[in-house]
Amino acid sequence: MSAYQDAIQHIAQLRQQNGGAWSAINPESAARMQAQNRFHTGLDIAKYTAKIMREDMAAYDADSSQYTQSLGCWHGFVGQQKLIAIKKHFGTTKRKYLYLSGWMIAALRSDFGPLPDQSMHEKTAVPALIEELYTFLKQADARELGGLFRELDAANAKGDSAAAAAVQSKIDNFETHVVPIIADIDAGFGNEEATYLLAKKMIEAGACAIQIENQVSDEKQCGHQDGKVTVPHADFLAKINAVRYAFLELGVDDGIIVARTDSLGAGLTKQIAVTNQAGDLGDLYNSFLDGDVITGADDIANGDVVVKANGKLLKPKRLASGLFQFKQGSGIDRVVLDCITSLQHGADLLWIETEKPHVGQIAEMVNRIREVVPNAKLVYNNSPSFNWTLNFRQQVFDAWKGEGKDVSAYDRALLMSAEYDTTELALEADNRIRTFQADGAREAGIFHHLITLPTYHTAALSTDNLAKEYFGAAGMLGYVEGVQRKEIRQGIACVKHQNMSGSDVGDDHKEYFSGEAALKAGGKDNTMNQF
Repeated sequence: MSAYQDAIQHIAQLRQQNGGAWSAINPESAARMQAQNRFHTGLDIAKYTAKIMREDMAAYDADSSQYTQSLGCWHGFVGQQKLIAIKKHFGTTKRKYLYLSGWMIAALRSDFGPLPDQSMHEKTAVPALIEELYTFLKQADARELGGLFRELDAANAKGDSAAAAAVQSKIDNFETHVVPIIADIDAGFGNEEATYLLAKKMIEAGACAIQIENQVSDEKQCGHQDGKVTVPHADFLAKINAVRYAFLELGVDDGIIVARTDSLGAGLTKQIAVTNQAGDLGDLYNSFLDGDVITGADDIANGDVVVKANGKLLKPKRLASGLFQFKQGSGIDRVVLDCITSLQHGADLLWIETEKPHVGQIAEMVNRIREVVPNAKLVYNNSPSFNWTLNFRQQVFDAWKGEGKDVSAYDRALLMSAEYDTTELALEADNRIRTFQADGAREAGIFHHLITLPTYHTAALSTDNLAKEYFGAAGMLGYVEGVQRKEIRQGIACVKHQNMSGSDVGDDHKEYFSGEAALKAGGKDNTMNQF
């Protein structure tokens, strides 16, 4: 017997136990409402989705073609439409996640207005968006199941048992729109206690995976901006511990921590690490400091700082800001140390922020990490901050030149130009872009590919196209031809926007509650019937 039929029987027994006072309660209606609201709390979601992610990680370890993907979403409706589209086009949501970008919260969801990605937005906006995303995904479940219930009723009314059985099978095997979310906690918004408190709110809202970075929390910068400042490993590991304790306190035993390092692009540190003995983590961190080796007190000026590293006295170079500088060219070595250290101290996945999308560069670092931690895996930002077209055309140009192929027909600096769009080089570059995720998963340990800000850009692009047409000569045709006609022909669910907003689900509830007296919105005069 299916869970749906079990629920009907259970509620029927409750009605019988409660006698005439419950006579108006229809067990099947109540069972339908239960099916439409499978997840009662955010913690239910976090536990359910953490299990999914753990299973996906194991599947990837066995077969790198089983990588996962997500798109960053800045509103619950955007996330909902993404998952509805995935189910429509692919029939399943398997290995498809949500990503919550701190950048998009700062730019789009702060009461201060648009902000740069520097942790200046309200920290409460992060769990609020997680809760909003899952509210919309749960509503997508309710809407789709509601449609199936109406199909079931219609089949039963016609006495078509085969059609009813087919619909019942869809109900019994319904796949939820609720999927894992990887949520950005930036650098923790304060000390380790602040990180713990925010992590709890995020997990209670439904987050099963939290991404945290090794920058200073009070001067955090977007990974694609300049001026990034890292913290010593001990400080970062304390925050990893804080997130783990938050998961454990709330009973999400298999919650996922994504440890991000910005060391490849971060050339500064605010602190000299505490070190107790040669070769410990603090000593290793300090060994990357840029400075002058000194021999005695005569080499020290007023206000200078001196540290012993690698057995030598070093006077680190300190900037006017008070920050200390790392040695040029030390980024890759620092990234590798960061990643190994994070995995050895509680992190589950890695995030390496790079300045370009280059499989070889990523693989160089991951291979070194895997010498120590063989199952190391990455979450990788397929960032809109990269000029993908120019980067890959230049990669092909450089590869061909290195192979001795004639590239005299191309100007490397101008490869973004549309005049190259149909050339052999451009076509090869586009093919490499197309296979980048599979190549990165196979060769560079990338378990999860995401785009941080895609729906920020799609909203701007689609609005620009509509404004150009609607306010121009096309007038209303700009909307009809550019939006509505495409929605109808592509089967976009929200063309029936009343249905998408929940009017049919509401009608169902009114009928459950009031019977024939229900005043419903979906009758013959509802203009949604035109679609």
